[in-house]
Amino acid sequence: MLNIVVVFPKKEIVLKMKNVLIKNGYDVSAVCVTGAQAIQAVERLEAGVVVCGIRFADMIYYELKDCLPDTFEMVVIASNAQWQQYGDDDVIYLPLPLKAYDLVDTVSDLLTDIHRKLKQEKEKPDKRSADEQGIINQAKSLLIEKNGMTEEEAHRYLQKRSMDNGTNMVETSYMVLQVFDLK
Repeated sequence: MLNIVVVFPKKEIVLKMKNVLIKNGYDVSAVCVTGAQAIQAVERLEAGVVVCGIRFADMIYYELKDCLPDTFEMVVIASNAQWQQYGDDDVIYLPLPLKAYDLVDTVSDLLTDIHRKLKQEKEKPDKRSADEQGIINQAKSLLIEKNGMTEEEAHRYLQKRSMDNGTNMVETSYMVLQVFDLK
């Protein structure tokens, strides 16, 4: 689940930002007035966006950014003068005075990007163990030796059989080895 954490040094600003996001259909997972509170809040969450000011009582935004996991993005809202003094290009900056639609559009875009990245990460195939890779290599070697295939042809053969049978490459490789009575 994607989350929004709002962090500003003044409670009234935190509540205003929270209300803008809620009015536009977003759930706010946590509101904080210090960087330490934000770090604690983020530790309980999987992914999302931190919307914050540039300075808190206990730290500056980039110190908080350094504590965020890779699954979180940051939007900093500050005056041009503050941004010129403290800002860098590692986060998204929205200048004051802030327009609600700028905040909502930015958060929406970031949440969409994070969701896409998480989905891609989840869909990545798991890494094979050395044993599993060894079985695949053994089956390929056998196909090369017994059927006169190239390494690429043997690999494609195993891939195709895996897809046709609805099995993974390791299971298909076991089947090939069983056909040749080696396993």
